[in-house]
Amino acid sequence: MKLQLFFIAVVLLMYSCKKDKPKVIYEQTPVELKIPEIFKDRILPPIVPQDNPLTKEGIVLGKRLFHDPILSEDHTVACASCHRQSSGFTNNQQFATGVNQTKVKRNTIPLFNVAWNYYEQYAWDGHANSIEIVAEHTITDPLEMHNTWENAIEDLKSDSEYPELFARAFGDDKITKERATKAIAQFIRTIISGNSKFDKYLLGEAELTYDERMGYQIFEAEEKGDCFHCHGSIENPLWTDNRFHNNGMDTEFDDYGLEYVTGLKSDRGKFKTPTLRNLKYTAPYMHDGRFKTIDDVINHYSEGLVFSSTIDPLMKSAYKGGVHLSDKEKKQLKAFLLTLSDEEMINNSEYEQE
Repeated sequence: MKLQLFFIAVVLLMYSCKKDKPKVIYEQTPVELKIPEIFKDRILPPIVPQDNPLTKEGIVLGKRLFHDPILSEDHTVACASCHRQSSGFTNNQQFATGVNQTKVKRNTIPLFNVAWNYYEQYAWDGHANSIEIVAEHTITDPLEMHNTWENAIEDLKSDSEYPELFARAFGDDKITKERATKAIAQFIRTIISGNSKFDKYLLGEAELTYDERMGYQIFEAEEKGDCFHCHGSIENPLWTDNRFHNNGMDTEFDDYGLEYVTGLKSDRGKFKTPTLRNLKYTAPYMHDGRFKTIDDVINHYSEGLVFSSTIDPLMKSAYKGGVHLSDKEKKQLKAFLLTLSDEEMINNSEYEQE
């Protein structure tokens, strides 16, 4: 009888201790984006969804997920596999490689300053209307990570660290597709480029060479480079209009671009205007990576434009094959474009895998 009472007392004591054990409460730390000086008073504030505010803990989790191949089917491919910091968050391949060595059908688009995409149309054809959706699709795309979210979530639950990382980011250790994509999107929104030589020049902190200054004039002149219509000017530090254009590369199309999204034949062959920032790091160029060098791109606009039924009216010189720059003008235009390279972003330790 005494032994029975002893065991009952032990059980009650254990239950009491378990019941009284304080529940861990995780609080999230709000974070404001570090807006470059050159952006201030030139463009609108960044877009941060109300249902996915930036937090220190969410960004930590997102960065971990961004660099971790655990989300792919065979644990060999991460977001960072195709979006490498040293390559301007591209990968210097014409077509990225997914799991099982499959080739993605388009070039990897640069992944920075996306929080300022006011039209909220992402990817080359604009099929996603948020960064969260881009992350969601990437995991299941058969040419990229080729996974299911059910499998990805089970792998995250089985990991020794992710449950606590999710708890810190969202208040409890529940792991879901929505939380994972929100965390990845939080991290991606922190990837910012705004400290190039040309930025410093506009802020009075650097000087341009003669060729760099002349290159900018060529960029702006309608009778010369005529580049500013799609890529913006000094009042647009993003150096893209984030819109879709047929820039005179083909007469017929294997890839319909924006038409896949809108269903309109008038959108055939239109692709998102990529930013001109960090061209030094992001070769090859265009949606299909056909141009290996900046010189190839300049030559296209100089004497390689071709007509098609949907060519953009902004390609005014297409009737004569291009703007026909001299060799000296091409050299100067390239010199200016390289001043948009942001070495600080390339070497920013905040984006590196920990």
